[in-house]
Amino acid sequence: MSLESRLEKYCLTIATSGREEPMIEALKADLGAFTKDITVDSFGNVMARFEAAKPTDQTVMVFAHTDQLGMVVTKIEQSGFIRVVRLGGVPERVLPGSVVTIRAHNGSLVTGVMGTPPHHLTPENMKYTVPTIDKAYIDVGATTASEVADLGIAIGDHVAYEPRFERLANNRIAGTSVDDRGGCAVLVGLAERLAAHPVAVNVFLVGTVQEEFNLRGAALAAEKIKPVAAISLDLVAAGDTPEMGAPNGVQVGHGPVMGLYSFHGRGTLNGVIPHPGLVAHTEKSAAKAKVSLQRHATVGLLTDASYVQLVNGGTPSIELCWPTRYTHTGVEMCSLDDLEGLETLVAEILSSFPATWDSAR
Repeated sequence: MSLESRLEKYCLTIATSGREEPMIEALKADLGAFTKDITVDSFGNVMARFEAAKPTDQTVMVFAHTDQLGMVVTKIEQSGFIRVVRLGGVPERVLPGSVVTIRAHNGSLVTGVMGTPPHHLTPENMKYTVPTIDKAYIDVGATTASEVADLGIAIGDHVAYEPRFERLANNRIAGTSVDDRGGCAVLVGLAERLAAHPVAVNVFLVGTVQEEFNLRGAALAAEKIKPVAAISLDLVAAGDTPEMGAPNGVQVGHGPVMGLYSFHGRGTLNGVIPHPGLVAHTEKSAAKAKVSLQRHATVGLLTDASYVQLVNGGTPSIELCWPTRYTHTGVEMCSLDDLEGLETLVAEILSSFPATWDSAR
């Protein structure tokens, strides 16, 4: 299966934070085609091990998160409208008029629409404001709370953007939860390569959980695996659209990206300054593989490498990314060329990773 086909399958799979079972099963099956040494921990992290060409205790962990952001049902009005709260960084400005899917606790999928006042009746002072999440509601067509219950919907059920996958010009795609299904698709490509060509270190390819809900899963996996180095595969927000003015210089279609500095800057005051040894190794690998490598230093971004770096007495970590536009909306856009370049880059990093790596600063 091609990277594009895997990405399409994953983008069309609904798996919100804490309810990742559909992606857990998909990734377990796809990675399991290349290794039998695959486990799922009690939290939901999918961990696939690829043994080194020669026995060694050195292990590298490469990970991407399986979950997507969404919303959670908090109240069902007597009128049949459904109130929600954000699950992860859903931008409220894109919600009005969006089509969503509710994953009911009985297993059914229910389509709904995020309500918005009709344009013709919207007061002037409301036309240019963004309603906050406490004002948001979903309309599933029900006229009473009991009708909502009959659809299987209850408080605590999860809501996601309606899954989409669209092919665009110049080998680009737009899809739901490209963050981080792109990274998951790359993991499977790496699994195929590692199965055919073992490297000098053991490699764990890990699909992590609950990244969008405060970065919870990856650190638990790293505690179990105890890698000498960790590589996060996640998107980086591209700054190349007209309104942005290229704040971080990252452009879609110009190759994968190495993170040199990420910092959330609000809420969770966390981020990553990568290990210098991994930066040097990544640069050498990109040159050897003839992959065009972009660099980014961005405030406002965060990946689960932020916590992986803090476990086991300190885990040398680096964020490797691909550029994506329209992040955290229902139609994130990226270049398949950039994702393929990321897979090639990481494959070379692993292929040339020394059996005895000295991480001393």
